[in-house]
Amino acid sequence: MDLYIVLGLQHGATESDIKRAYRRLARRFHPDINPGDDTAEVRFRQILEAYETLIDPERRSRYDSGAGVDGMNPRRTSGFEGFDFSSRGVDHSATFGDLFAEVLSERGTGQPGAQRGADLHQEAQLSFEEAFNGVQRAFTVTRREGCRPCAGTGVTRAAAGICHLCQGTGAVRSVRGHMVFSRSCQACAGTGQQRPRACESCGGAGHHTRTETVQVRIPPGIADGDRVRASGKGNAGIRGGEPGDLFVSVHVAPHPLYRRDGDDLHLVVPIAVHEAALGARVDIPTPEGAARLRVPPGTQSGQRFRLRERGAVSTRDGRRGDLVVEVRLMLPKLLDERSKELLREFGRINGESVREHLLG
Repeated sequence: MDLYIVLGLQHGATESDIKRAYRRLARRFHPDINPGDDTAEVRFRQILEAYETLIDPERRSRYDSGAGVDGMNPRRTSGFEGFDFSSRGVDHSATFGDLFAEVLSERGTGQPGAQRGADLHQEAQLSFEEAFNGVQRAFTVTRREGCRPCAGTGVTRAAAGICHLCQGTGAVRSVRGHMVFSRSCQACAGTGQQRPRACESCGGAGHHTRTETVQVRIPPGIADGDRVRASGKGNAGIRGGEPGDLFVSVHVAPHPLYRRDGDDLHLVVPIAVHEAALGARVDIPTPEGAARLRVPPGTQSGQRFRLRERGAVSTRDGRRGDLVVEVRLMLPKLLDERSKELLREFGRINGESVREHLLG
């Protein structure tokens, strides 16, 4: 019997040609497809024998040299071990796809490693003063905490001993039709030893869910829209991975006097006509109390003055911004006759036009 003819191949066929021919013929003559057909069963045996001989380079070389079929190669370590035709009443209920399912399913069954826990998020509403000076806030958080008995792994160490399912071999044999397969023992992951048991405290999850109060320090100078991180206050990691963090998003209410621009604060201060003309020292508010601003003679409305390091603290480098003061002239609401006369006299003495630059 020419094994190449059995598979419908030419001498010199490639390995992929042999596999493709075998799959095609096995689907056609498999006993499950032809129940009770002795001819198909015999044909299926011939196909299997031809495939096993030609797919093995060493056995194929001996066959091509005229040594004939020498049976199964006992040194093969793949999932397929050979054939068992000792029983005529063997169960052929497995489909062709099932024949290799157990072998292929071992790929990707390894347990994933440790993973970092998920982050949690909260929001905080702050007044301008709280954001400027910093504040301590308490947040109620429902989070997963790592299980202490198993250190977050979800398993406990098992007693030493061999696996009872595979008897310490690390492999389990199974029969499908006349074919014998071996696969890695899932009970011990192929180690032949007893595997660790699931932690009784957490049920194998590696964590417990609990609600706790977390104190978060919001630093001075925090701005609207900034976030504060509480390290390690998120969910516990998976299989002993590091925990996530708690992030607090800050929303700062506006202030009636100050406008923030970066780390600088801006303040509008009204001054009287005589203060702008003659100069003066005026008291102005700051977030840390009153301060005195020197207004030089001849100050114009809209002119700005900068008070160094009277602004907000930078959360990046700790430096302080400035307080920028803009002065605006304010006329008195009511003028008596004496005040009006003085202003007329002032106009006659200082009669130059203030709009010459507009008229060219």
